[in-house]
Amino acid sequence: MSVRQSLLAILDQGPCYGYQLRAEFDRRTGSTWPLNVGQIYNTLERLERDGLVEKGEVNEQGHVYYEITDAGRAEVREWLGSPVSRSAGTRDELPIKLALAATLPGVDVEAIVQRQRKASLAALQELRRVQFAGAAGGEELAWQLVADSLIFQAEAEVRWLDHVESRLKRHAPQTLDLEISTQTPRRGRPPRAEAASAAATSGAAS
Repeated sequence: MSVRQSLLAILDQGPCYGYQLRAEFDRRTGSTWPLNVGQIYNTLERLERDGLVEKGEVNEQGHVYYEITDAGRAEVREWLGSPVSRSAGTRDELPIKLALAATLPGVDVEAIVQRQRKASLAALQELRRVQFAGAAGGEELAWQLVADSLIFQAEAEVRWLDHVESRLKRHAPQTLDLEISTQTPRRGRPPRAEAASAAATSGAAS
């Protein structure tokens, strides 16, 4: 998630100070991505350095209002008009954890999957429980959009865990444990990483 562009998009609606920006971000995203004030002011400093915002008036409480510049408005338009690009690899801990566990001796991967499924189902049930909690109007719509996304992701994770379990059963007769390789690693990216990157680039171009 781009904090930078999100804050710019809010500032495009009018000048704000740091705490006000945090409140607006929470209000417009259903409070699903907590930002601390330090992160907001650090981002504002970088935006000011890049010429995308500038300091404006200071109110009676000493709050400094930040105003968006023409360059900042152009970046907001570009951000809103461009698709979000997904990386070819993953930084999600769960698939990496299971991939590693499947290669380690003495690890019951199916037990890990079952514990994760239980936790994922509990999270899914909680998301469904609070799905319709929220304020009226635009704030409710903002929350619903984010909540729906989280629910779809949780449902997909449960389905994926079912798939992982069936895949593990198919591989059960085989030896999955991998010893540390004695081959000298080659420099550069692994072949599969290169292929995945090329495929992602090709898909983005099409």
